[in-house]
Amino acid sequence: MLILLFLSPSLWTEAQEMQSDEMTSYKSIIPVEKQSLLNNIDMIGNTQMDFRNDFQNGDYLGSKFRIEQFRMEIKGYVHPKIYFRFRYRFTSTFEPQSIDKIIKGVDFAYMTFTLSDRVRLTAGKTYADWGGIEFDLNPIDIYEYSDIIEMADNFLTGVELHVKANDNHSLGFQLLNSRTGTFEDLYDTVPDVTASKVPLAIVLNWRGNFFDGKFSTIWSYSLFTEAKGIGMNYIALGNQFTSKFVDVAYDYKISIEGLDRTGIISNEIPDNLYNYAVRNTLYQSHWTRTTVKFSPKWHFSLDAFVDLASWRDDLDPLKTANHFRTVYSVVPTIEYFPWEDFNLKFFLGYVGRFYKYSEYARTRPGLMLQDYSTGRVIIGIISPVKFL
Repeated sequence: MLILLFLSPSLWTEAQEMQSDEMTSYKSIIPVEKQSLLNNIDMIGNTQMDFRNDFQNGDYLGSKFRIEQFRMEIKGYVHPKIYFRFRYRFTSTFEPQSIDKIIKGVDFAYMTFTLSDRVRLTAGKTYADWGGIEFDLNPIDIYEYSDIIEMADNFLTGVELHVKANDNHSLGFQLLNSRTGTFEDLYDTVPDVTASKVPLAIVLNWRGNFFDGKFSTIWSYSLFTEAKGIGMNYIALGNQFTSKFVDVAYDYKISIEGLDRTGIISNEIPDNLYNYAVRNTLYQSHWTRTTVKFSPKWHFSLDAFVDLASWRDDLDPLKTANHFRTVYSVVPTIEYFPWEDFNLKFFLGYVGRFYKYSEYARTRPGLMLQDYSTGRVIIGIISPVKFL
């Protein structure tokens, strides 16, 4: 944080202006003729902080203050046709990744070049444009992600070509690294599987607007190469209805994985059975958000989603069905916006998740997984604090 503050020209400028009110003999570090460049730069601290009270199977576990999200973002134009965006997630790890050599916590480090009125080219570390309303929202406005989004490498390095077909529809094409770490980092060693020498991902995205923006879509298809002859197909269909008093969003997501990229089933199976990533998994998610806007200051929001995990391989002769587990989640929240001219809200909510395992997962010797539930009562603050 201190390094970022020292490196930020905008904060140096602000500090110098405050100092110059008292000691005008100091010369600004940023020349006066260049300070106008800051008019095109934004610096934002995306923050979600809460006091959380955790429960498991109805038993109280404890309470604590926690910064759930803090992502510092700097973005703007360095030229009328060159846009940049940098965002760092302070709640992530600091290790440089073995594939793209950038710290895991860096969400964005890219530049966008405007090639024409309708065509843009982006290069660098950016978001994989998966599709779906859930992933498109600012992370600080999410209290709990669905399984597929939570476990994915959502920010990858590569290039994107974005074409605006007309005022209501646009198409995106991305060519990205399929992961931030190596095959060995992610999967370790898998019998009879050879890592791909070209681990890339292709993402196709369509964004549409209908009925003067009242209904919108974010649909995508992604193909990942994970190993020789083994890939992952991911489809996300996001739909949203917006009105003055009620907003409703629904996502359907499906991930068909030759190797268990999401990793939930592999993580549930103990090493004494299989100490490597299993093959042929399938994950599905039905995610909804309904927001009722009683007034400009008071909103009620309800997230409800179902995550399904299936293991379609016949590696285990004792497995008689593909379904492995289902997770039901509900997140009701009350949100209060105290100021109309400042984007900040207080919230009070509950995050409940209910894990239900298949008969195979509950009765298979060596697994014997038990159904359980988790919950947390949260009260806190959310704001994309704009410093500049």
